[in-house]
Formats: sequence, C-alpha cells, structure tokens
Amino acid sequence: MMTKQAERASKLPLFGGSAAYVRSWANFWQAWWARTAGVAAIDSTRLDRFATLVRFAREHSPLYCEMYRDVPSNVSAPHALPVVTKHALMARFDDWVTDTAIRRTNIDAFLADRTHIGDRYLGRYIVWKSSGSTGEPGIFVQDDDALAVYDALIAMQLAGANLAGKCAAGLFKGGRAALIAATGDHFASIASWKRVCWSGPGLAARGFSIMEPLDRLIAKINAFAPVYLASYPTMLTLLAEERVAGRLRVAPAIVWSGGEFLAPGACAELEQAFDCPVLNEYGASECMSIAFGCREGWLHVNADWVMLEPVDANYRPTPLGQISHTVLLTNLANRIQPVIRYDLGDAVVANPEPCGCGNPLPAIRVEGRREDVVTMSASDGRQIRLLPMALTTIVEEAADVHRFQIVQSHDTTLMLRLDIAGVERKQVAFRAAAHALRDYLAGQGVTHPHVSLDERLPIPDRRSGKLREVIIELGAEASDDPDVTPQSPSRSPRSGPAPNRLDTRTRDRGLHDGH
Repeated sequence: MMTKQAERASKLPLFGGSAAYVRSWANFWQAWWARTAGVAAIDSTRLDRFATLVRFAREHSPLYCEMYRDVPSNVSAPHALPVVTKHALMARFDDWVTDTAIRRTNIDAFLADRTHIGDRYLGRYIVWKSSGSTGEPGIFVQDDDALAVYDALIAMQLAGANLAGKCAAGLFKGGRAALIAATGDHFASIASWKRVCWSGPGLAARGFSIMEPLDRLIAKINAFAPVYLASYPTMLTLLAEERVAGRLRVAPAIVWSGGEFLAPGACAELEQAFDCPVLNEYGASECMSIAFGCREGWLHVNADWVMLEPVDANYRPTPLGQISHTVLLTNLANRIQPVIRYDLGDAVVANPEPCGCGNPLPAIRVEGRREDVVTMSASDGRQIRLLPMALTTIVEEAADVHRFQIVQSHDTTLMLRLDIAGVERKQVAFRAAAHALRDYLAGQGVTHPHVSLDERLPIPDRRSGKLREVIIELGAEASDDPDVTPQSPSRSPRSGPAPNRLDTRTRDRGLHDGH
C-alpha cells in the first residue's frame, strides 16, 4: 500500500524533467517495494542486477571481456571475479567504457574547460572527477539511467526518514537550496548539483564556494535564505556555530551532510544548532549514493543498487564486526563505466546485529582518515579556522599534485610535504602551491602567513597506515634531508580554541566521497 511519505518523496523536484521523472519514479518504487518486502527481496534484486551487469560488461567493455576470459559465463557470486583498482581502470580508460564514442582525449579536453561544469559530455553524459587524494585522479561518466537511480535513492532516504513532508514544506518557503562545496572544478557534488539546478522545476538552487572567507560566505547565505542546506561536516560545524551566535540567520527545513564522516554526537549537535533534521550520506565519485545514516549512528547500504564487500589486505572477506583493510565496491547502476569489485580504499565495520532502527538494509561504519581543522590568528586577534577540504583543493589545483601533506607547524606557518620525483619539479610545484596558499590565507585574514617546504615525503598515520593530508604538528621544523626518518608526530598544546579533529573520508572534492 502506498504511504503518504513515499508518495510525497516520489513527487519531489529532485527528479527533474519529464523523462528523468519517469526513470526516477520507476526506480523509486522498485526500491520501495523491494525494501518493504524485506531482506530476501533485497538480496534477490541485488544478485539479479549483479549478474546482468557482469554480462553487460563482458559484452560491451573490452577490458572486462579480457579480464573475465577465464571466468565461467554464469556468475552469481562476486568472489569469482577479479578485483580492480582505479589505477588499472584509468590506464585502460578507452577499453573500460562501454560506449565507443567516449574517449579519454576528448574527456580530458572537456574537463579542462571549467565553464562546462555540469554540462553534458557528447550531449548525453554527466562527467566528474575525483581529486586523486589516493595518488591518482579518477574520471567517472554517468548516463541518465545511473543518474535516475541516484535521484531515486535520495528520495528513498527522505521517505525512509519520514522527511518527505518537511522537504515538501520547504518548497512553500521558496524552495531555495544551497550547496557549500568545492565549486571550481568538475567534482561530483557541483557537477551533479548543477544538473539538478537546471532540470528541477520549482527548485531555486545555488552553489557557494568553501574558499570564501567565512564572513562573506555567511552574508551570501543570509541573502539567499536557503531552506535546504548541504555541505561537508566540517563546514556545517562552522555554520552551526555561526547560527548559534546569531550571525547566520537561516532556518533550514533539512540539512544534508556528506563527503566526510559525521559522528552520531556531531550529528545531534548539528540538529540542535539548526533546529532541523540532518541527513548523513556516504558516497564516492565511483558511486554517488552508497549508504545513508540512521538514528543509531550506522550507515545503511543501498544494497539493492550497491554491493559492498569488506575485505582484508589479501581481499579475503572480513568477519562481521571487525574492521576491514579496504572495501570492494560494485555500482549496479552504471553500465557506461562498470565499477565491479573495485578497491575503494575505505576501511569499514559491518554491523553483526540487526540495526536498532529497524531498517533491513545492511549497516556499516566507515573508519576514515583523521584530518585536522587548522586554526590561525588574524591581525585583530580573531581565531580563523581553515577547512581541510579548502587547503587540499588549493594545493591540488595550484600545483597539480595528488599525494602531499599539509602540516601546521606554528600559528601562521604551514609546511608542505610533496611526493614528487625530481628536485626541479618539486620546487616548481612547491612555489605554485605556496603562492596559492599564502594568497588564500591572507584573503582569510591570517597575519603574515608563511609556507615552507619539508623535503620529507608525506608521512602515513602509524596506526592506520592511511595518509592524512592535513595535520597539526606544532613546533615541528622542516627538514632539508628527504631521507630523515620522522618521529611520531606530537600533538602540542596551543593557545586559543582546541584544534578540531574529524574522522573524514575526503577522497573526492564532492560531497559523495566526496568532495
């Protein structure tokens, strides 16, 4: 029987124009009935879609045809298939995609023009890229069928959380939606956001850059007065504090969080500060909507459209309740660029018990990297907090480097550790990054910002082995010797507010990650 929440959610302007509406509406109701029917229906739907995707990839992707040459024709379980990595797929990009009109050289030219963010490639595809925080950027192509699935999954979140009524009520308050993200390149969040802006009748939407100084950003958001607000947890935390202080004067109906891990306690604080529900989503450039949060603090996997396999370092299954080394992702919605048993790089824990919220979908927690929120002094004595996403985006765009580490060593000093071969290339990249960072810090009001080069390579976290791109090591000094073995980073006390440290997964500069 159709519920009022489901009916409202299926009619939201997320679904865009008429053709998109029909696709998304059909996907929405397929998901609704499968999830209402329970675990067996969800599992059956997932396995049917998995088998169909594998057959399609074999027939239309030269790369998968080659990889699956010795695999039996009727595959019903993922473990029979080899694992793929971003590096391997990007190296054979033209053989990976299933439309022969898509070519890497043409896509590179398309992505090089930032006036095309959110435009259709070849008139029919939305393209975005990841930031390459794992060492190599990825390029991901979506057709209308995949996009319609992502839209339907967002509507399912609203229906499942009984929020469709609040979302619909927001339309009567003007329907204005604001995204605060990295907006300067073809990242997933801004590219997909622009698509919704252009195709969603009745939805007035704008994107705001995380690079804006906070006071100017607050003024712009106040002037726009959004009723829907979306950003990273680090940015939402700053906005929440501004609202409590009375400087941010908006009353959103719903706040949406993505791109970084949002702890249950932090989610509750945001809901209190904004006086509205906060939706938490886990996604990536490879798959826009992997899982969504519940009141118990777990993330429920969209298991009818997504297959997640927590595994150890040898790609063997990790027992329920134990942290994995990585997780293998299969995106069942995207046939143009099949992502099948893809090493996503995130460590997760699968809930060994049925979730207390009652949702039948499998539940996980993501153990992301711990990035620090840098705090520096302004000339008037104010403490200025700088988002990790903003700092890393500046370095990537200015220096075209994708494996690095930003270290706050003193109040207004940053050190850069760059993983670049060749002295001259490293110096060129450092000068470009340092110039851009100094300009950004000065624009934020930081007094006499200084950026130095640490010749050592980026230092992975000793506990997790993951690279944290933004860290605080007060009192640390740059080394001229790249072979010096660093000591374990110390966390020195500092004056002013305690540094914020958030578990984040900033794989991409979008909110589906990511950024």
